[in-house]
Amino acid sequence: MLTAMLTAALPGGAWAEDAPLPGGEVSLGAITVTGTREEAPKAETAATVDALPGEEIRAVKPAHPSEIMNRTPGVWVSQTGGEGHQTAIRQPLTTAPVYLYLEDGIPIRSTGFFNHNALYEVNIPMSGGVEVTKGPGTSLYGSDAIGGVINSLTRPAPAAPEAEANVEGGSFGWARALVTGGSPWGDHGVRGDLNVTHTGGWRDATDYDRQSAGMRWDGFFAGGFSTKTVFNYSNIDQQTAGSSRLSKEDYENNPERNYTPISWRKVEAWRLSMALDRETDDSLTSVTPYVRKNKLGYIANWSLGYDPAILRTDNDSVGLLARHRMDFAPWRTRLIAGVDVDYSPGAQWERRIKPLKEGKIYTSYTEQDVIYDYNAAFTGISPYVHAETSPVESLRLSAGLRYDSVGYAYDNRLSAVAEGSTRRPEDTSVGYTHVSPKVGATYAFGPALNGFISYRHAFRAPSQSQLFRQGKAQNTVDLKPVKADSYEVGLRGAGAVTWEVSVYQMNVTDDILSFTHPDKSTETVNAGRTSHKGVQAGASAAVTPWLDARLSLSYAEHRYEEWKPQATVDYSGKEISSAPRLLGNATLGFHPGFLGGATAELEWTKVGGYWMDDANTHQYAGHDVFNARVAYRAGALDLYARAMNLANTRWANAAAYSAFGGEEFAPGAPLSLYAGLTYYLK
Repeated sequence: MLTAMLTAALPGGAWAEDAPLPGGEVSLGAITVTGTREEAPKAETAATVDALPGEEIRAVKPAHPSEIMNRTPGVWVSQTGGEGHQTAIRQPLTTAPVYLYLEDGIPIRSTGFFNHNALYEVNIPMSGGVEVTKGPGTSLYGSDAIGGVINSLTRPAPAAPEAEANVEGGSFGWARALVTGGSPWGDHGVRGDLNVTHTGGWRDATDYDRQSAGMRWDGFFAGGFSTKTVFNYSNIDQQTAGSSRLSKEDYENNPERNYTPISWRKVEAWRLSMALDRETDDSLTSVTPYVRKNKLGYIANWSLGYDPAILRTDNDSVGLLARHRMDFAPWRTRLIAGVDVDYSPGAQWERRIKPLKEGKIYTSYTEQDVIYDYNAAFTGISPYVHAETSPVESLRLSAGLRYDSVGYAYDNRLSAVAEGSTRRPEDTSVGYTHVSPKVGATYAFGPALNGFISYRHAFRAPSQSQLFRQGKAQNTVDLKPVKADSYEVGLRGAGAVTWEVSVYQMNVTDDILSFTHPDKSTETVNAGRTSHKGVQAGASAAVTPWLDARLSLSYAEHRYEEWKPQATVDYSGKEISSAPRLLGNATLGFHPGFLGGATAELEWTKVGGYWMDDANTHQYAGHDVFNARVAYRAGALDLYARAMNLANTRWANAAAYSAFGGEEFAPGAPLSLYAGLTYYLK
C-alpha cells in the first residue's frame, strides 16, 4: 500500500530492520546487499546506496522502469520505446556502457554485449526491490560500473502459502496482468511470477508486448548450507518510436507522430543461476554458477537517415561468482576474497536496408547487402579482495582491490574493409588488464548521525560493438578502456526528518564518446578527459500522523575538460549535451485514518534544462511533470488508480540539435490514466 511505501522507505536507504552499531546503538540506516555482495549496514557503507523496497514498487506499479527509478536522488531514467530506456547517474543521459545492471548480484548481460535497455530484461514491477549504488563499483563488480550499479532483487519464497493476482487497464490500449505465488514445504520454498503486458502506444505505430516468467527456489540444509535457484525469462516484441525525435513544430502540435514506423525491436532473454552457500558463525563460502542467453534484433530508428540497417546480436554466457568471507574478533575485522569468471561467446550480424520516405515519414524498406557478420567471444577472469575493520568503535575502515583480465577473440566472417562508412577490421584478439582500488571510511557521530568518505577507481573495457563495428572511424580496435577516479563525502541523519546528502567529484580519462557529424552520423573515439561533479540530497518525514513527505534533489555539472575530436572542432571546457544540472522528485502521501484503508499520493518530477549539442548552442528548457495515485484496501482486495502527467504537460524524453536536423524532441507521454485491482489469497 502507499502508506507502507511512504513510511518504510528511507531516502537512500533500504527496507530492512535498523542495523546495530557497536555498543548496541541503533543506526539511522538499514541493510543493503550491493555494497559488499551480502547484507551489510548502510551506516557502515562508504558509498551512496539508494534502495527502493519491493513494497514501494508494488504500490507505484510502474508501467515503465523510470516511474520507480526516478524517485531516487540523482537518477534520471528516460523512456525510449516500450520499456526501453536511457540512463543518467553521475553521467549525462546516455546509451554508453557505463552502468552495470544486476539481478541478485549477477550481471544481466556480459560486459562485451552491454545494452542500455537492460532493465526491460528484468521484471521490475514484480521484483523484491532495487538497489542503486551511485558512482564507480569496479573494485567489486568489474568493468561497466562507472556511473553506477543497479541491482534488482528477486522476491524470496513466502513463509506461508500465498498468491496475488493483479489486473490493470489504462490509456492507449494498456493492459497488464501480474500473477505471483508460492509456498514453503519443509525447509524449502518456491515462488513463481508471471507478467503479461500489452499497449497500443500513445504515438503512431508503437505497439508493445511483453511476456515474463520467473521462478525462485530457496532451500536450507543441515550444517549451514543453503541454496537459491533463480530462473527468469522475458520475451519482448515492439514497434518503437524509441528516441525518434520530432521537429519542433510537430513536437508542439503533433506529438503523436512517429517518423520511423518501420522500426521494430525483438528481445528474448533468459537467465538461470544457483547460489550454493555455507555459513558459520564467522565465515561464509558462496559459489554461484550461472548461464544466460540474450537475443536481440532491431531496426535502429535513430540512424535511418544515415546508417539504415537491420541488426541482430546473439550472446550466450556461462559464468561463476565465487567468494569466501571471514570475520575476525579483533576490531570486527572482515575479509572477503573472490573471483568472477565469465565466458560469453556472441555474434553480430547486420544487413543494410534502403528505406523509402514519404515526406518526413519512413514508410517501407528493401533489404540490401550484409555489412557486418562476425563472432566475438568475451572472456573475463577477475579476482578481488575486500576488507573492513574498526580500530575504534565508531569508525569503520574499508578497502578493496580487483584485478581484471578481460578480452575478446574476434572472427570476421566477411572480408576486411579499410575505407568507407562500413569499415571492417581483420580477425584479431584484444585484451585488457587493469587494477581497480577503493578505500573508504564511515564514522558514527551518534545514533542519529553518520558520515562517510571514499575514493573509488573504475574502468570500462570497450564493448564488442564499439571495437568491431568500425563504421567510418579510422581505427576502433585500438580504443582504450575508460578510466575514472571518484571522490565522495556524505552525511546521513535521522530524527523527525531522515536525510542524506553527499558531494562527489569524478574525473574520467579516455572517455569513449560518439562524435556527431553534421549529417548526424557518429564516430566512436576516445574523448580525452571529462569531469562530473555534484551534490545530491534526500529527505523524508512524517509531517503529521496522516501526511508523509519525501524529497530528492541533485545538482551536477558534466563537462569536457579536454576533447578535440577533429582539427577544426574543440569542445574543451564545454558542458556535455543531455546533462541537466538539476534533477528533482518529491512525494506527498496521505493516509487519513477516518478513510479506513484509503491512501493517496501526489508526485512531482523535475528535469532541469540542458544543452542539446556539445557545442552548447541550443538548450532544452527542462520540464516539470506531476503524477497522482490513489488506492483503497478492502479485505483481500486492493483497488487503485493513477494519473500520469496530471497537467497534460508537453515535455521531452530527449532533445538534441544538429546542423542537419535542427532542434528535435522525443515527446513524453500526455495525460495517461490507469486503474486496476489486486486480489490477495493467503
